[in-house]
Amino acid sequence: MSSADPEKAQATAETRGAPSPAASTYSSDEKGRVAQVERADDEQRLKAPLYNPHVDVSGVDERKLLRKLDLYLVPWLSFLYLLSFLDRTSIGNAKLYHMTTDLHLTDKQYDIALTIFFFSYAIFEVPSNVFLKRLRPSLWLSLLMLLWGVMMTVQGLVHNYGGLLGMRWLLGMFEAGLFPGVNYYLSCWYKRSEFGIRAALFFSAATVSGAFGGLLAPAWAWIFIIEGLVTVIAGIMSFWIIQDFPDTAKFLSEAERTVVVRRLQSDDQFSAAGERLKWHYIWRSLLDWKTWVGMLLYMGADGPLYAFSLFLPSIINQLGFKATPANLLTVPVYAVACVVTCIVGFVADRHGCRGYLTMLCLAVGAAGYIILIASRNAALSYVAVYLAACGIYPTIPNIIAWVSNNVEGSYKRSVSLAMVISFGNINGAVSSNVYRAKDAPWYTLGHGIVLMYIGIGFVMSVIYWSLLKRENARRERGERDEIIKGVNEHRTELADNGTYESVAEAKQEKGDEWSGYRYTL
Repeated sequence: MSSADPEKAQATAETRGAPSPAASTYSSDEKGRVAQVERADDEQRLKAPLYNPHVDVSGVDERKLLRKLDLYLVPWLSFLYLLSFLDRTSIGNAKLYHMTTDLHLTDKQYDIALTIFFFSYAIFEVPSNVFLKRLRPSLWLSLLMLLWGVMMTVQGLVHNYGGLLGMRWLLGMFEAGLFPGVNYYLSCWYKRSEFGIRAALFFSAATVSGAFGGLLAPAWAWIFIIEGLVTVIAGIMSFWIIQDFPDTAKFLSEAERTVVVRRLQSDDQFSAAGERLKWHYIWRSLLDWKTWVGMLLYMGADGPLYAFSLFLPSIINQLGFKATPANLLTVPVYAVACVVTCIVGFVADRHGCRGYLTMLCLAVGAAGYIILIASRNAALSYVAVYLAACGIYPTIPNIIAWVSNNVEGSYKRSVSLAMVISFGNINGAVSSNVYRAKDAPWYTLGHGIVLMYIGIGFVMSVIYWSLLKRENARRERGERDEIIKGVNEHRTELADNGTYESVAEAKQEKGDEWSGYRYTL
């Protein structure tokens, strides 16, 4: 059945979103009036101008179209993120090939070289997303890749500490736009219920990058040069491979482009429907407790992520393995983490249990680091590294999806996600300084600090889940019901929750604060 079928469109309009406020504490008569108002809102929405009304979409199979989008979008974007994560973390592999000796770096200088990347990376994330919206993704993302590829290549040609610092700062600045940019970009193609598994597949490239980092290691300078040149080539190719937005996609027919846009509009995605910027949407994000709890929650996973990826080769090396075997032994660790990341993303999308999965993954990661702290056996510590990877990596996309699922409205969501991701990334500046050479071979202090991060993440996940559940219960009891004119105007005790002309207006103005919105647990 095509997306233009009126009966299907009607069903979509009536079933999308959260439960109706009629499910709360309205009287029977009020429930009937609310349902009537919602039906009228849906009918009015159906009367809105249909996108490309002249296009016949009866021949478009949505399942095949979705697979086509996955094929053209996800693999290449994942490859770009693989290069991004590989380029930022390969300095850990380079260290094993005497980079610090050749550049005459002290332990403190090496840590500063790691740290400076995260400051520019965090600072330029939000500005980069602004440019992405104003320019074409194919142009902006390709330009960023080209520039950071050049910086990566030049990093292999530096001869002193100052040169390394400069290249790391520029590398962070140009890489900053990819992760938040691609997450926003994918949201312009997929429904919200389809986004989680794509985010997990995209992020799983970070785990694969660790495996490649262990294989591309002939000498420290050539690590940077080879990876940088590959990134430059990928950046140039991206200008033709990356599509801009659904309405201009060259790999789709006009009918397919029309279906993609109509699917997004039926999903109430404001970016497709043209949400107008209102500053109170931004302020609501800044004042929303979910934003701040989400920042601490993401910090608990992102801090350990960078510590793990930057120092895994050194950790394995200090367990008794030389440089090349140490790098090669990182490959199966990242491969297992990649598989687990995809499984967690699939299960979370299918069952909606993001909170429980976050807690479970963090508990597994904590178990790994407890073993690393206590163990003095190389084989046991190597097993613990697998637990740590399987606990840390799946948590990142799952938390991003969890936060995104609980923020309604494109502007509010963009600000909330930017704050959460930026705050998590700035903690890379902390975690990149916790593995000191004098603590080798067991790095008890570094493991302990990472364990503290994981503990913070676990506690915040419990708090986030508990507060969301409590708020859902309040809405079920009707404590958040708004006054809808013509429906329940006599309920003066609800005045503090707002008065609106229709349910549609309440949804638009309140976003996830609307009484019928239910948070994902």
